Amino acid sequence: MDRNCSRRSVLRLAGVGSLASLAGCTGSLGGGGTTVRISGGVGPLPMVEVWADLYEDRSDASFDISGGGTGVGVSDVLNGQVDIAMMGREPEPEEIDQGLFAVPMLIDTVVATVNVDNPVLEELQEDGLTREQLEAVFTKEITNWGDLVDADVDEEITVYGRSDASAAYKQWGDFLAGEDGAYTESELEELADANHNGDQPVAEAVGSNENAISLNNINYVYDLSSGELEGNIRPVPLDRDGEGLSEDEDFYETRDEFLAAVEAGEYPAPPAREMFLASNGPFEDEAYDFVEWVLTDGQAYVRENGYVPLEDARLEEAQENLAEGP
Repeated sequence: MDRNCSRRSVLRLAGVGSLASLAGCTGSLGGGGTTVRISGGVGPLPMVEVWADLYEDRSDASFDISGGGTGVGVSDVLNGQVDIAMMGREPEPEEIDQGLFAVPMLIDTVVATVNVDNPVLEELQEDGLTREQLEAVFTKEITNWGDLVDADVDEEITVYGRSDASAAYKQWGDFLAGEDGAYTESELEELADANHNGDQPVAEAVGSNENAISLNNINYVYDLSSGELEGNIRPVPLDRDGEGLSEDEDFYETRDEFLAAVEAGEYPAPPAREMFLASNGPFEDEAYDFVEWVLTDGQAYVRENGYVPLEDARLEEAQENLAEGP
């Protein structure tokens, strides 16, 4: 099946407000060599699409790529339906026991998001919210915007969650709970007013409800071409010390500023997270060659596409693990 749009055009257009037009753009490609089949997390999908485009220019390989979420990718690769799974989290012990073998590929992050017309957006952008405040919102301890910030507002907070097997949502649950454990995705789903299947539907839901709050991958928050805030959702700055948004915590105006903060550790992990490429047993043949390229030359394209590359030591470790196998 030939694609009806290039992967580079997918990424270029994948800002909020244009994502809906991209549905169906992913699919199998023609090509004279081996076809590498990939499925899984929607967070790393845009970057893997770009890598695949670039790698095709350097090899005889072609790619058949689809999303579906980390859980889908893991199931597909363990069942032999794909060669590589994209994962937004580390493999679980039971998945490793079944043969899953993963290597990190980059660092991504999610951030709380609200509507551009949120009734307390000015206060949120000036002071941010602490982890504890976000936990209270997502667990429904606080349900009114006027009770959350110092503003004369009486508007109920609408909380949106994820209904798919979302690694981003799992990381968000880890972050919200602090050092006391973690909220499971199931717990957060039950507390939410509504849940949506995938990052794009969440962004659209928040963008159409001025009282909504949720979380999104930053590539659904900032325009991918300009790196500016141009859609209908805005990030909620994180106040890490509870004393308001300091100069060091004020990096949400552009994607580049945000990514630099993630790279410097000024935005915490979680919710920042490593993403992985995984196989059933060792990577083999063209899949191995592709992942090896991702962990070498491919890292040069990470920043310009809205992610943070692995640190040198972590990258070297990933390269060694890939070569040695499980």
